Amino acid sequence: MYRKKIVDLKIIIPFLIFFMISLLSIKSASLYTSSSLGNLVVKQAIWYGIGIFLIIIIIFLKNKFLYNYVHVFYIVCNILLGLLLFFAPPINNSKCWFIIPGIGSFQPSEFMKIAIMLELSVMIKSYHYKYQSPSITDELFFLFKTFIVVLIPAVLTFLEPDTGSVIMYLVIYFSMLLISGIRARWFITTGIIMVILVSIVFVLYFFYSDKFISIFGTNLFYRLDRIFEWKSGSGLQLENALSAIGSSGVVGYGFNKTPIYFPEASTDFIFAVFSSNFGFILTLAFIGVLLFFDVYIILLMKRKIDLSDKFVLAGISSCLIFQQVQNIGMTIGIFPITGITLPFISYGGSSLLSYMIMLGIILNISKENEIKYLKT
Repeated sequence: MYRKKIVDLKIIIPFLIFFMISLLSIKSASLYTSSSLGNLVVKQAIWYGIGIFLIIIIIFLKNKFLYNYVHVFYIVCNILLGLLLFFAPPINNSKCWFIIPGIGSFQPSEFMKIAIMLELSVMIKSYHYKYQSPSITDELFFLFKTFIVVLIPAVLTFLEPDTGSVIMYLVIYFSMLLISGIRARWFITTGIIMVILVSIVFVLYFFYSDKFISIFGTNLFYRLDRIFEWKSGSGLQLENALSAIGSSGVVGYGFNKTPIYFPEASTDFIFAVFSSNFGFILTLAFIGVLLFFDVYIILLMKRKIDLSDKFVLAGISSCLIFQQVQNIGMTIGIFPITGITLPFISYGGSSLLSYMIMLGIILNISKENEIKYLKT
């Protein structure tokens, strides 16, 4: 006889903290947000409510349902990415969003991240069961298939252009391959090839800009320009964000007292809003909650769980950690500005719902592991 846990409090309590921080920070950011966007606090609360409903559905269906129908999910996401290029209105020179009248925007690349995680987890598990001692040819064919799975959405997303999401696809891909059991030679080979290719691109960019533009076009050239701007610390966003954080002191300026304007305060630079409002101590506490949440997911991956669950947790944890580090890092000037949001905190319906789906998958894994443990 055993009692089932309805939810894992080590996941739910950090989630509730993220919820409160998100609403408080978005409210404070609204001081410098256009009124034409409406009440972002209410909208974010509604997205959280929809996300909780999605979590309940995922818990009811269980992860096995997601794995069984992941091919359909993956194909639909690719179709949506393709349709963006033809039918999406350009916003900030990018075709990343469908506009749904009366609701808002919808960004397929956020859900593509989940589709890639699920698709790769099923493929890696199948590979493990099929080959006990795979040959070099078997491994090479497996790598080719998985690379194609990532390449198709990466190309479609790059054309939007949405460089941040492409980076996320690659982070998810390589993190999942790292625990897939393939031989180290492939990582070494891939690393050497990437270093050579990146070096060629950078040589062209820095020393032969005309040749670079003739090969890759002006779009990529200007995107690299934007990335390398962070080295000089130039730009209104970064300078004002650093001023807001640096002047906040130990306890901050107080709730709803963001001291200075910077663009994208409710999305990309939400961390600067929270830090300037609540100061050094609560910022450290917030980072501590992030670390606890991330470490718990990693420890969950180390338990005796289904292989598909183990691999999808690798994708989820790498996605969350990379976004957290990149977002906070670009806010304080140690990483280039890429437009990557802070999970669970930044405003945005598509991004938040994608994290909520990930949370539902994590809760399913935690619940199933708890049941197995109690039965033994």
